[in-house]
Amino acid sequence: MSDIDIAISDFRSSDPSIVKISPSDIVHRRLTNWGAIQAEAVQVTRRETFEYGFLARRHLLIVYERAERLDGETLIEGLPKSTLRELNCKLSFVPAGHRLYGWQTPQVLTRVAYLYFDLHDQLFDMEPCRTMSPRLFFFDQAVWGTALKLKAQIGNSDPGSRHYAEALGLVLMHELVRSERATSASAKPIRGGLPVRQQRRVAEFIDEHLAEDIPLAALAEIVDLSVYHFARAFKQSFGAPPHRYLMAGRIDRAMSLLQNAALSVTQIGIQVGFRETSSFTRAFRKSTGLTPTEYRRLRAG
Repeated sequence: MSDIDIAISDFRSSDPSIVKISPSDIVHRRLTNWGAIQAEAVQVTRRETFEYGFLARRHLLIVYERAERLDGETLIEGLPKSTLRELNCKLSFVPAGHRLYGWQTPQVLTRVAYLYFDLHDQLFDMEPCRTMSPRLFFFDQAVWGTALKLKAQIGNSDPGSRHYAEALGLVLMHELVRSERATSASAKPIRGGLPVRQQRRVAEFIDEHLAEDIPLAALAEIVDLSVYHFARAFKQSFGAPPHRYLMAGRIDRAMSLLQNAALSVTQIGIQVGFRETSSFTRAFRKSTGLTPTEYRRLRAG
């Protein structure tokens, strides 16, 4: 029996079609059912350790709007477990038939949305929708934007809400398929570069330590290469030197966090590894052509 089988063995919910959370009184849940699609807004109400598990015959997209943990781990069957602590503006996808298990001690009161898709409904009667792979803690702007639109329909009693939700759900499935294909294409091994497994390990390490100054030697040690050979293989695999890749990751994370109006530009800069607001603004403008404030205003408009 695998670790994830053991971990999820106690999560036999009276309603196995939704994510089980224990203890159940630590969260406030609001669920809307549109038949082929269900959307659930979940708000953690106390900073206590909790567990969650899921196994059902439908797809699950997890939208982490606000999530930071002091400790914890997340497992999706078929992927390595992750102990990533800063989960704001992240997405995870659990295909039908795959197990999800996790536990965490929250640093902030977690706010997350669960979007469920019934593959037995003719709305999703397409082969690409049925053969999707698990994905853990990723970000895609198109998927994120459509997922938030769908989540915003929770509790909407308008008669046309169901048709709108179905349309959004169908678009969301196509965007997930597109995102997966784009990720798979970019993950193909390049001659002279790092093997795919090593690429994934290095990328996950950088993502988990994005706000830190990561020594090149520390990255080379992960894949047991000399600094010289690692730097060359990394550039061939990712198309950029490690430092530039790290900076691009920081800007991508900042672009996500700027959608949260509760965070100031200074706070976001610190979260993504810039000690001074001026250096954050300069790096952000160099990458995007806009200052963080201009980008936030543009996204809000």
